[in-house]
Amino acid sequence: MASFERFNFKTIDDLKRKIEELEVNIKLSEDLSPLAKPVKVGHLTAPNSIAILPMEGCDSNRDGSPSDLVRRRYRRFASGGAGLIWFEACAVVHEGRANPLQMFLAKDNVKEFAELVKETDKAAAEGNGAGHRPVKILQLTHSGRYSRPDDLPAPMIPQHDPMLDPTVGLSPDAPVLSDEYFDNLTQKYVESTLLAKEAGFDGVDIKSCHRYLLSELAASHMREGKYGGAFENRTRFILNTIKAVREKVGDDFIVASRFNVFDAHPYPYGFGVDRENYMKPDLAEPLKLVRKMIESGVNLLGSSAGNPYYKAVYVTRPFDTPVIGGEMPEEHPLESVARLFELTRQVQREAKDIPVIGSGYTWLRWFLPYAGAANLLEGACGMMGLGRQAIAYPDAPRDILTKGRMEPNKCCITCSKCTQIMRDHGRTGCVMRDSQVYLPLYNEARKNASKK
Repeated sequence: MASFERFNFKTIDDLKRKIEELEVNIKLSEDLSPLAKPVKVGHLTAPNSIAILPMEGCDSNRDGSPSDLVRRRYRRFASGGAGLIWFEACAVVHEGRANPLQMFLAKDNVKEFAELVKETDKAAAEGNGAGHRPVKILQLTHSGRYSRPDDLPAPMIPQHDPMLDPTVGLSPDAPVLSDEYFDNLTQKYVESTLLAKEAGFDGVDIKSCHRYLLSELAASHMREGKYGGAFENRTRFILNTIKAVREKVGDDFIVASRFNVFDAHPYPYGFGVDRENYMKPDLAEPLKLVRKMIESGVNLLGSSAGNPYYKAVYVTRPFDTPVIGGEMPEEHPLESVARLFELTRQVQREAKDIPVIGSGYTWLRWFLPYAGAANLLEGACGMMGLGRQAIAYPDAPRDILTKGRMEPNKCCITCSKCTQIMRDHGRTGCVMRDSQVYLPLYNEARKNASKK
């Protein structure tokens, strides 16, 4: 393990030398043509191999419908030229919202979501030509332990975790969710899926990452009953839900899952981890889950890792600067990037023809296209995913595909201010590159947090 360093590369040769020094498996290709290649996703074809990952703004209207800020965000993403736009977390039940302004699709606001889809398609065509139509996936979620639907924490857990319980104010005798709750929850995902299809989305994601409810359920080794203990029980809910959704929508709708391949959390409370060393992945169960999800009807996957609310946040999002009071990485960010690439590589190998959208590119700044192209060329991913980079630089895909480069002065600097706004329960975006809109919101959130 190498010591932490901030990004300080001027040329691609500088980056290559550091990669060689660290002996990490990151390949770079200056032939960016793989990024322009269309990708078959279910019954549709994405116009290129660049995807926008789901990045929540915590800024919908109180009823869950898209606000002006939400619509602005997706117009910018669409105009930027990506081949696939993975819309942010949308709760399937009120009690599962991560914050009072999280998206929540319901019968009463489906028309507002339909307008969002139309605006997104219009912006995509205006920015990239009439024939450009990105694939649009809506992420369906239940926030579980991190639920806060009405301004106060209201955690809902599948099992107790002695490390995580104190962070959300849970006592050891707090109730866990019943099997009956999960039995009924599958239908909520089906109902949300049908509303998403009515609104014009091309598919939905049954979200199971970052230690939200389904992600934690996959690691519920200590839970009793039909949803805990053995692998077949811990994965029963997500597989049953995928099957139920696929049965309702047929073949002309995409069913996806963005899931945690590696929790970086101690066994028996983590998924995809070595029993003796929780910072070492054990992919036997995650790869088995990949096979089971595909058999159940998934035709798009997204790989991720870690818990952005607990320790080792850099496992999920390699950065230069942590949130206020956050821990510094115990490894070089290139090691964190290489881990995320390797997890995606293994999942894509298992998924075969099902595209897997990778993560971990943002820290590389303007060198990320070279890594994405190399991974695509190797078959180590199905599409290159941009998260924080897309918030800072929404037109990065168009610049990559039309200019063959990214502009350094537009890139995300991994300063964690977008994450800090979320920690402070504000509306989030890029404080550095979109400062006219988000610097005031950052300052407002910081001021409100200091009063608590």
